[in-house]
Amino acid sequence: MLRVRSISGPLLLVVSLLGTGCREPSKPAPPPERPKAPKPVARPATIPWAPRPIGAPRDPAPKARTDRAARDSAPDSNQRNAVPLVARPRFVLSPTDSARWPVKGPAPLAGAILPQYRVVAYYGNPLSPRMGVLGFPPPDQMLARLERTAVEWAKADTGHKVLPALHLIVTVAQGRPGAGGKHRLRMSDSLIQRVAGWAEQRGWLLFVDIQTGHSTVAAELEPLIPYLRRPYVHLALDPEFAMTRGGVPGRRIGTLDAADVNLAIRRLAKLVTEEKLPPKVLVVHRFTRGMLTGTERIQLDPRVQVVIDMDGFGASWHKEYAYRHFILPYPVQYTGFKLFYKNDRLSRAPSGNLSPDCSRTVSEDVGCGDDGLMTPQQVLRLYPQPLYIQYQ
Repeated sequence: MLRVRSISGPLLLVVSLLGTGCREPSKPAPPPERPKAPKPVARPATIPWAPRPIGAPRDPAPKARTDRAARDSAPDSNQRNAVPLVARPRFVLSPTDSARWPVKGPAPLAGAILPQYRVVAYYGNPLSPRMGVLGFPPPDQMLARLERTAVEWAKADTGHKVLPALHLIVTVAQGRPGAGGKHRLRMSDSLIQRVAGWAEQRGWLLFVDIQTGHSTVAAELEPLIPYLRRPYVHLALDPEFAMTRGGVPGRRIGTLDAADVNLAIRRLAKLVTEEKLPPKVLVVHRFTRGMLTGTERIQLDPRVQVVIDMDGFGASWHKEYAYRHFILPYPVQYTGFKLFYKNDRLSRAPSGNLSPDCSRTVSEDVGCGDDGLMTPQQVLRLYPQPLYIQYQ
């Protein structure tokens, strides 16, 4: 199966008073000056969050290339803000495919993340190593690993700087109904604040991910509004665990409709206007056709950038097949692609003396190329090129 002060205090004024013993007796000592009242210290304004992307510098004098290399990296007229392709798509595009992309949507507003940057995210929850890479190395190691991964992506495509992101599951679907009968568990404010702090202090992004279970997008979105008021916090919806047709999360694949996505778009757009924020990004996971219905009814808004993320694990050919059949034919706005450190590798046995987790070097940390985990270069062969990359 494809699967966030200042310290103010009194200003000390030191006044040196000259003693009379140091002056001539005929000249009386002047009265000491009264110390001036200290000026109030203004509390500095809070420094606004600003993204700190990772970018690989361009070669100022590129070497001459063969005709084939030049042809393979030529800008594609069908791409929005076309950049040199690392390689041609691995399958032949039909005229219908080419006509769908790029999506004729609203032009990006000032401060928009896409398509200027590529986002590279680590997914999961610190409370559970089974839910993704966000939870199984110690935080310091995980954050350093994400930065190395972002560098690899910046090297693979010098046309896009990379914004690292932490993708936190804040509403976790449950096999049991729980006290409210909603089959979902909301994470504590302390946990969300902790992960938000990791992102904020580094100039990275935070995605808060909702698995609704038997709840609704509207009900689970509202408690997250205080976090979404922050300029670096964005939203994700996971239809796999949205049991709108009943059932137990995890036992069958759930679904969301365009109406749910439109509701999230409207709420985020309103928040952007009210708080004078840069545009938000909304990620919607998908790895089957039925996970997201009515894509043609999704209403784009320049204040919200929509990414449909191919969320499925398996061999590289299987993932490419899913991208071609569940993402390419159903254009919304931008695309994403998910990579599984464990599950993708389990789909193909390592060769030679490579360890199963393929963690010997930085490049192998991102993907060895022959262990089942697709490399940035391999993912960049997809059309349209994904601008949101997620690792679980």
